[in-house]
Amino acid sequence: MQEGDSVTGSIEESAVATVAEWHEGLAAVLTGAVDQARAAVVEFSGAEAVGDYLGVSYEDPAAATHRFLAHLPGYQGWQWAVVVAAHPGADHATVSEVVLIPGPTALLAPRWVPWDQRVRPGDLSPGDLLAPAADDPRLVPGYTASGDAQVDETAAEIGLGRRWVMSVLGRAEAAERWHTGDHGPDSPMARSTKRVCRDCGFFLPLAGSLGAMFGVCGNELSADGQIVDKQYGCGAHSDTPAPAGTGSPAYEPYDDGVLDVVEAPSEPSEPAEASEVQPEPTESPTQVAESHTPEAQPDGGADVEVSASAPEEAAPEAAESGADTAESQPEATQSQQPEAELQLERESQPEAD
Repeated sequence: MQEGDSVTGSIEESAVATVAEWHEGLAAVLTGAVDQARAAVVEFSGAEAVGDYLGVSYEDPAAATHRFLAHLPGYQGWQWAVVVAAHPGADHATVSEVVLIPGPTALLAPRWVPWDQRVRPGDLSPGDLLAPAADDPRLVPGYTASGDAQVDETAAEIGLGRRWVMSVLGRAEAAERWHTGDHGPDSPMARSTKRVCRDCGFFLPLAGSLGAMFGVCGNELSADGQIVDKQYGCGAHSDTPAPAGTGSPAYEPYDDGVLDVVEAPSEPSEPAEASEVQPEPTESPTQVAESHTPEAQPDGGADVEVSASAPEEAAPEAAESGADTAESQPEATQSQQPEAELQLERESQPEAD
């Protein structure tokens, strides 16, 4: 049976090419049985389970398979296949079977794998038992003890004395895995350096034929205890030079977790604070003059008039002293009082005489 390239793909072209050599009437009967095939699916699973018509294919000159898209939960991408048959000269086809088949996009279960082939590298856990196959081509019979102590001792020294040893095929397969593995010459680690394990002091070569290509790494900071190819390399090679210089320069430690607590600066005092305290008002020169005006002498009998010239003369001096600050103003006012008193006394003396 031929299938299309997609779920809704049609293979009518191949069907036409197949029936071109057949009897014209028989091909028409088989190809035209679309409604009959759909009715068979509806009768089998219901109308809601049948989707679009996908095409027809031919198994032999007397049978054809019509395909429909299946609408079933859990069967996305599957198709209904209805096989119809007819003999030469028949005017209708007969439904042979209705089956559900997977389409190109159907989700299928993985291919079945025998149990002895399912174990993969890394699956073996502590306590698991995995016996080799009876005819394992990787193993061949080894040396069997002869009973002679000297012969058996010599055989043990050269690696014999085991019932089974690896065959040439087994050693070749192991060498291929090691060469193409993580510790081979094509690994990212090996390509990042120019030095190879062959010249490294930590390289322990294997004995026997495998020693020509492989060894064991003895550097605990690299592939310690792993089989490595002689062309493998890493940055921990024994010939790796030490970096030039004494290392990074020494800087004073800076602890960014320690904060210096600084008091915020106080706001500057306003100059007007001094002027807010106003001096107490002093008596004006006029008031002083009035308070010190002498009374009329008893012998003169005339009233003495105090001239206002004294305060007027003292006014310029008071104006000059007022240009000073508010703090010096009271002192200047006090200094003018004796002068005003003397002036009044001088003017009052002639009138009294």
